[in-house]
Amino acid sequence: MKISIITLFPSMFDGPFATSMLRKAQDIDAVAIELVNLRDFGLGPRQTVDDTPYGGGAGMVLKPEPIFAAVESITDTIKKDSGSETPAKTYVVLLSPRGQKYTQNIARDLAKREHIIMICGHYEGIDERVNTIVDAEISLGDFVMTGGEIAAMAVTDSVVRLLPGVLGDDRSAQDESFATGLLEYPHYTRPEEFRGLRVPDELKTGHHAEIDKWRRSEAVKKTQANRPDLTDF
Repeated sequence: MKISIITLFPSMFDGPFATSMLRKAQDIDAVAIELVNLRDFGLGPRQTVDDTPYGGGAGMVLKPEPIFAAVESITDTIKKDSGSETPAKTYVVLLSPRGQKYTQNIARDLAKREHIIMICGHYEGIDERVNTIVDAEISLGDFVMTGGEIAAMAVTDSVVRLLPGVLGDDRSAQDESFATGLLEYPHYTRPEEFRGLRVPDELKTGHHAEIDKWRRSEAVKKTQANRPDLTDF
C-alpha cells in the first residue's frame, strides 16, 4: 500500500511516522508513506494557497488550483513509473469536520486500497470544487481542529495496523474494540492481586469456553456503559 498526504505542514509527521508500528510497517515494506507539501504547488512568487471566500466571512479558504495540481502530480508520477496511461488506482480522502464520522469499518475498507491520497484541510475550509476529485470526506468526530494533519496521522495509524504482518499477530486486530460491534473486554496481567484488586476468577480457570463467555459478557457491559449507541440488544 501507498499513502500520500497533501499538507501545508509536512514536518508535523516526522515523529509519529518514524516510531512504533508505523516505522515497522515502512521497514517491512507493508506501506510507503509520501508527504506532499501543498505550498510547492502554490501560485505566484509567494506560493499562495489560500484566498478570501466569496460572499464574505471570517478567515481564509484553501484555493482549488494548488490542491488539484498536487493530486495530479501524484497520479502523473504513478503513470510515469508504471509506464501506463491507465488511470492510477488511487482513493482520494478529504479530512474535514464536514465529513462522515470515521469508524473501524471505514478503516478496514481503506486498508484494502492500493493507494490512498489524503488532503489535509485548513483555515475555514477548502474550495468546494475540490470535492469533484474526492472519493470520501472523513471526520474524526464532532469537533473541530486547526487542520487535518492530526486526523491524517490517526487515519494512517488505524489503517496501517490492519495490514498483514504489521501487528505481528493478525489476531490482535480481530479481538479489539469495534471489530465485533462491541468495545473490547477488560484485560488483566500479573500480579494476581494489586492493592486489593484481584484478577477475575473466570480468567484463571483455563477453561476457554468459560473465558470466552466471560469476555463477551464484560464487553457487552462495557459497551452499554460507555457507548450505548453501539448496542441494539
